[in-house]
Amino acid sequence: MLLRTAIFASVAVLAATQVPRFFEHMQQRQTDVVTEQVPAAPKIQKAALPQGRISLKADGRGHFFGTFQMNGRAIEGMIDTGASTVAINETTARRLGFTGNGLDFRYSVDTANGRTGAALIILDRVEIGTVRVRNVEAMVLRDKALSGTLVGMSFLSKLRSYQVQDGGLTLVQ
Repeated sequence: MLLRTAIFASVAVLAATQVPRFFEHMQQRQTDVVTEQVPAAPKIQKAALPQGRISLKADGRGHFFGTFQMNGRAIEGMIDTGASTVAINETTARRLGFTGNGLDFRYSVDTANGRTGAALIILDRVEIGTVRVRNVEAMVLRDKALSGTLVGMSFLSKLRSYQVQDGGLTLVQ
């Protein structure tokens, strides 16, 4: 019961503090793509980095986006150190093999778009570049509550380190 309460509180904090910023960023990013033809996600810096290490460049607003492999599927995500867990929406969960019947939306969370249900899942693996992590907790939120994917501490805490320096985020397995 304590774990459920902690997860609920973590998701509520995540939703209340990060979801509005994520939507603002996504709206700005869509505008940037239309007006400046900015690529959908910053390029991953791979040169001269050893196995189990990757560096991402910040976008114009200082956010770090990347293409993650979650359970073998490519998913665009924003790294969010303020999020307790990885947060995905129902559509993404279905792409990853979690069906609606298998999702138990028993957790109630408040988001910028109102109250929604959330389901706890475990991702078998989450990868970006040569960084690979197994058994990562994630929360599935209703589509109307979350339009993208947030990669939070349930992924980052399994790394040896992560560091922001010179406009880049380096992840070390």
